[in-house]
Amino acid sequence: MSREGVLVLLRSRFSSIAIFFGHYAAISTVLRAMLTVKAWTVMGPDPRLLAKIFLVGFFYDCVTFSYFSMPYVILATFLPDRAFNGRIFRTTSYFLFLLATSVLLFDAVAEYFFFDEFGTRFNFIAIDYLVYTKEVLRTIRESYPLGKIFGCIFLLAGLFLLLVRKPLAASYRYASVLRNRIPAGAGLLLVPVLSLAFVNTSWEHVSGNNYANELSANGIYNLAAAFRNNELDYGSFYLTRNEDNALERLRRLLPEGSGPAGPLHGIVREIHPAGPENRYNVILVVEESLSAEYLGTFGNTEGLTPNFDRLAAGSLSFRRMYATGTRTVRGLEAIALSIPPLPGTAIVKRPDNTGMFSWGTLMREKGYDTRFLYAGYSYFDNMKSFFSGNGFTVVDRGDFSSGEVSFSNVWGVSDEDLFAKVIREAGKSYAARRPFFHIVMTTSNHRPFTYPQGKIDIPSGTGRAGGVKYADFAVGRFLDQARREPWFLDTVFVFVADHCAGSAGKVALPVERYHIPMFIYSPAHLQPRRVDTMASQIDIAPTILDLLNVEYHTKFLGEDILRTAPAEERAFLSTYQKLAFLRGNTLTVLSPKRGVESYTVDEPGDHLTPSRPIEEDVNDAIAFYQGADYLYRHRHDPVPR
Repeated sequence: MSREGVLVLLRSRFSSIAIFFGHYAAISTVLRAMLTVKAWTVMGPDPRLLAKIFLVGFFYDCVTFSYFSMPYVILATFLPDRAFNGRIFRTTSYFLFLLATSVLLFDAVAEYFFFDEFGTRFNFIAIDYLVYTKEVLRTIRESYPLGKIFGCIFLLAGLFLLLVRKPLAASYRYASVLRNRIPAGAGLLLVPVLSLAFVNTSWEHVSGNNYANELSANGIYNLAAAFRNNELDYGSFYLTRNEDNALERLRRLLPEGSGPAGPLHGIVREIHPAGPENRYNVILVVEESLSAEYLGTFGNTEGLTPNFDRLAAGSLSFRRMYATGTRTVRGLEAIALSIPPLPGTAIVKRPDNTGMFSWGTLMREKGYDTRFLYAGYSYFDNMKSFFSGNGFTVVDRGDFSSGEVSFSNVWGVSDEDLFAKVIREAGKSYAARRPFFHIVMTTSNHRPFTYPQGKIDIPSGTGRAGGVKYADFAVGRFLDQARREPWFLDTVFVFVADHCAGSAGKVALPVERYHIPMFIYSPAHLQPRRVDTMASQIDIAPTILDLLNVEYHTKFLGEDILRTAPAEERAFLSTYQKLAFLRGNTLTVLSPKRGVESYTVDEPGDHLTPSRPIEEDVNDAIAFYQGADYLYRHRHDPVPR
């Protein structure tokens, strides 16, 4: 840009863009500083790292602003003086400045609370939540003082407008000619064009500390990037091997009778039990956000889970169970399909995800009444379509009569009401002399953490501790009631979490933040014992099917935890882009752009030390994840019956 062009930019109608950028940069920098203070204890006083965070963060702020300024730059370049300097355009600009400042302040407040909840700037989780505005807005309304927040936002925005009204007004008094405006406008428009071509979120990685990387980002930019990359094709972005070789390796890694190549490269195999089939009922309860760290049996001393702790003592208690992801749909996907996570959005939320081989389909073919019972409305996260299309009858909030609901909030009925419904549905199957298989998804241990008053000694709506303790109370009451039912003795109860309460840590994949409890309880048929085998949620279905001595053809990629040899122990963890394979204390991570990393997991599991990738672990990780992608692409291929 020429010297004349620079002068046009600084002493012309374009000066209003500089004024607004100053406000935007100030708001973004103050937010970044506040989040840095919040994360200070896990980052430490490193001046060089802080300098990187704020310099890279300012760069992303500039890139983000360049995108949003494009419409105004075009108008400032091409509108004639009479229109640009007229009262109508000037008044409209004041209003837009007030509105844009209010939106930016609201974004800063929202990002602060989002960071407090998830330990990250806006990402794919925010994209998922934007789809379900009713639930999200009610959750926010019930959790935060919105009246005061909005009042402060509008007051600050008004003060900002008063501060800059005179310099803004001055920018609408300059006379200019088009030929002088075009170089300045073209220079400003070149910034977002070049950014779109060359800038991506990888530039945010300024450190091995994940919090530092999040702080160097811009939440609005990350939100747009997550929207663009919500579903990633494994073969296009991740490290692969020759498909035949990868599937042959996967076949050797799978348990029980993989046999010679058959359907789906021999992944389909027949499971032959050792004895006659046990027609036990199965009730699998998926507990919302129940991290292992909250349970006394895992060392917590707050006394939040007396019922779960007693349950652990009387069950098969799995001590090293890991969630495959950080969202409910990831846990449900792993449990229902016994498949490692795919990058991007979960299968539960994808189109054309019905008619798949699932645990529900298998149990229904074995003569079971199969139900997915959810406390809320199952259109959320596409659960209704997925479960009803894959072997389950869906029972959700809409199926509760008014007399069946004693308490509800934005996410659904209370856990007590849900469990009462489970017992009624089980009674229907028992009366019809049919075994039943229920997957039950709870919601009470979720913000805003509201539940019936007087049930526990923590007031409703006061935080996570109350949510955990009420969930524990409801489980204790559920089992007390179930023991009075005629079907109780022939029922296998499974309790497992969908994911942990939080997944944020110093590293992108803090292993301890994926550690969840699992208990299998059936006092008439199972002797209590501790199980220390490392496992994932994809292993639940094969384990329960083996306990039932079911004979079946399968393409599940999980294995029976109770038969897993020590050398075969592994777990699968993921974010929406990173796919991890945990074996022993080595974490192998596959990432986009065909990246592969390896880490040594240091106790207690929230610290990772970079290490040299182990070829066998890399090849096994690829075999599982490439195999999962292959099965998804062939999801409608028939399985022999």
